[in-house]
Amino acid sequence: MNHVGVIGAGVMGCGVAQNLAQVGYSVTLVDLTETILEQAREEIRNNLRFYAYYTKSENHADPEAILSRIVFTTEYQQLATAEAVIENAPEKWAVKESVYRSLDAICSPDCIFLVNTSCISITKIATLTSRPERVIGTHFMNPVPLKDTIESIRGYHTSDTTIAATKELLSRMGKECVLVNDLPGFVSNRLSHLFMNEAALVVQDQVATPEEVDTIFKQCFGHKMGPLETADLIGLDTVVDSLKILYECYQDPKFRCCPMLQKMVDAGLLGRKSGRGFYTYQ
Repeated sequence: MNHVGVIGAGVMGCGVAQNLAQVGYSVTLVDLTETILEQAREEIRNNLRFYAYYTKSENHADPEAILSRIVFTTEYQQLATAEAVIENAPEKWAVKESVYRSLDAICSPDCIFLVNTSCISITKIATLTSRPERVIGTHFMNPVPLKDTIESIRGYHTSDTTIAATKELLSRMGKECVLVNDLPGFVSNRLSHLFMNEAALVVQDQVATPEEVDTIFKQCFGHKMGPLETADLIGLDTVVDSLKILYECYQDPKFRCCPMLQKMVDAGLLGRKSGRGFYTYQ
């Protein structure tokens, strides 16, 4: 496998494209506009410089050489020769449906689809394609190049061949795969979104400030980040969308979104990507 497509040039898509290019894959990164793609190019360039500093290695490739392995395009047609496509579109069913209808029509029948979703059922997404056995969940963690483990999800029809090919791709990216079964939210987000939502409720109820909530998680529980710092990193809009999916799928009130969290999203306070969420980023 040499050519991998990446759908979505947001935070996750940029991280996935960067990681693939760093280990030698030819990457085609697709998004809606040239403006988004140019911003993605700059983000990847900056992240490569940060990565070199953070990992403190003497053997980092030139950022421009890595960037040269990535084609930035708005044209799905350039995915016709991809052997795998990793999709990072927003957590909205209508968006996912449009993406997979397009991919299924353009990509080779042998191409596998890796779904980087937080909560949506892999089995449900596979029904949008003519190749359900070649659809698998790959829930990457942020920041992608620095995380060495991912949660992978077997859909109802996912074949052993697809699982083996996915593990090989991820291994080359320097990642270990933990394979779980398919129910909305899987393991990581079924648990983490409860933490983030309840942490927002604690702030809404004026029990503690965001700083105090996160300090307790880091200093008492040993977490590297608190739940509200994590929510800001993911994007509060993404957290809200995921909670709505979990609530719809399970009809369980424990997934009902915190009203203050929805209000923050309505106000445009989305976390790091907007410059302000539970914290301010300048």
